[in-house]
Amino acid sequence: MELDAGLTAWMLVSASLVLLMTPGLALFYGGMVRGKSVLNMMMMSFGAMGVVGVVYVLWGWSMSYGTQSVGGLFANPLEQFGLGGGEVFAEDGTAVIADGLPVIVDVGFQATFAIITVALISGAIADRAKFGTWMVFTALWVTLAFFPMAHMVWGGGLLSDEGPFASIAEPVDFAGGTVVHINAGMAALVLALVVGRRKGFGKEPMRPHNLPLVMLGAALLWFGWFGFNAGSAYGADGLAGLAWVNTSTAASAGILGWLITEKIRDGHATSLGAASGVVAGLVAITPAAGALSPVGAAALGLVAGAVSALAVGLKYRFGYDDSLDVVGVHLVAGLVGTVLIGFLATDGGLFYGGSVNLLVVQALIALVAMVLSGAVTLVIALALKATMGWRVSEDAEVGGIDLAVHGEGAYETIGGRVVDSRTSLPTAPAAPAPATRTTTEVK
Repeated sequence: MELDAGLTAWMLVSASLVLLMTPGLALFYGGMVRGKSVLNMMMMSFGAMGVVGVVYVLWGWSMSYGTQSVGGLFANPLEQFGLGGGEVFAEDGTAVIADGLPVIVDVGFQATFAIITVALISGAIADRAKFGTWMVFTALWVTLAFFPMAHMVWGGGLLSDEGPFASIAEPVDFAGGTVVHINAGMAALVLALVVGRRKGFGKEPMRPHNLPLVMLGAALLWFGWFGFNAGSAYGADGLAGLAWVNTSTAASAGILGWLITEKIRDGHATSLGAASGVVAGLVAITPAAGALSPVGAAALGLVAGAVSALAVGLKYRFGYDDSLDVVGVHLVAGLVGTVLIGFLATDGGLFYGGSVNLLVVQALIALVAMVLSGAVTLVIALALKATMGWRVSEDAEVGGIDLAVHGEGAYETIGGRVVDSRTSLPTAPAAPAPATRTTTEVK
């Protein structure tokens, strides 16, 4: 098989864009938490990069895309352990080429999906979780939840076009509505319930401490998402172009959907709402990027932005503390995007003269993904709660998890205390007074 240099270059660029999404997520999440825990929040994303980046090479690729499937649920992790077994590298050490693309390039591309998926979950347990427990959870969850889901959807398993649901209609998940967003969103819900609520949840304000940081993170996510969706076309061609345009259109419409909802409900259209609307639109279009027209993508993004804006308030009604709205954005928008394919897909959607079959299949795979992710996450979370424990001490949570866990603060420290938007600088006892910076009331 000859190397397709153009395809290879495109996939390397796409992989790099998707990898950038995790530092972008770190900024997005870091700005949303209070100043005393911003570094811890960002470290959870970087920790996921550290763990998953190694684990994927060892057994993640084999479990996801190996040829020895175990009941359509996962592939043999030992078949290509450490990228051996002859599927990635030939005996002489040269890269195996499949359909013009070196398989090792695909390994890199898929590894970035695994990294960002785990990192997404961390937002649900901000401000209160032990870093060590999170790192162990990362290794266990990616192994027992993400790799099997990737195999089931993209590796020819239970939820793929080779699985049992395909007899009704061919399931559609272009770039990760089930594998990434429903999977991570359901895990976030379970983890938030197991770990419990933050001190003061529902009683004191826990506002984002740095909204410009949130908007910068959202911009980087939007940029990286072109690799996520357009790269999933596996070609620099018209399908990639359609995915690119649909991705940008849905993100733009997501902003509008969220802001309109905010304006009607609260009387204000906020910067946090705009940033969140970007992500909601991107999440919704992920499974549908290659299946919709640009007009359909606009409709999907608008619905996802509005529905997610309403869904983030559910945690107050039901009493679970999903700190950074992973459930309200990723689970809800992931479900919206996955299910509405049954209406909006240009090939088989109800609005385009198709039957109900595609809608039924999309709803079924979404439900199965939720059940599997929820069950696996619950077992892992309870096991870690019983052994390592999830919560930092009350003193660490209240006083500042950055200093207590990492021994450093994101901003200035005076007398060992982090000085952020919640704290005024003390007056110097004698002249000359030390230089100070302006603080705000945003938390």
